[in-house]
Amino acid sequence: MLHALHRPAYEAIFRAADKYMRVRKNDVHIPLSYRFALELLEHYPEVDQAVVAAAIILHDIGWYAIDEEEIFEKGFSGTDILTSDVRFLHESEGVKYAKPLLASLGYDKEFIEKVCTIIDGHDTRKFAKSKEDEIVRDADKLWRFAVTGVSVACDWFKMTPVQYAQRLEDTNLEQLHLPESLAIAKRELTATRALLLAHVL
Repeated sequence: MLHALHRPAYEAIFRAADKYMRVRKNDVHIPLSYRFALELLEHYPEVDQAVVAAAIILHDIGWYAIDEEEIFEKGFSGTDILTSDVRFLHESEGVKYAKPLLASLGYDKEFIEKVCTIIDGHDTRKFAKSKEDEIVRDADKLWRFAVTGVSVACDWFKMTPVQYAQRLEDTNLEQLHLPESLAIAKRELTATRALLLAHVL
């Protein structure tokens, strides 16, 4: 069932957003987060699947507007990185990019507003506004637990892969909203540690 939700309409959003993904490894992060969103949607068939798909594809395109050195200097270091100026900026810029992009694909204003409500605050807001929002917020985080996410993000945080995997267990599991997300995160982290020989390194 996982691929039943993967429709050409969503591929069109990926293609339209392609140029915005060539920063901060978003061309890796976003497709992986999209896959996790599809997996979560299998458990919540009552939600607006199109809104979730569009929001997870577009949630981080605002990083495109920010110098990459500034992203890592201000958005991945410090005591509370989620309230750094660049975090707020990537959300607001993401909304600016998402609105005309979705309009150009024929989506109406109501749909676009639902998507942009999720994008605006997906990192910095302390709470989710809807079940769709919860799914997007969790899918955004779940890629970190996979071996690719650990391999990429450990460099962002200047850690070894094993150290970063421990950070995920200590601080990121508790940030997830949904029980299914917690199960996926533990599954992925167990597989990642085995692949990276965490018991050795």
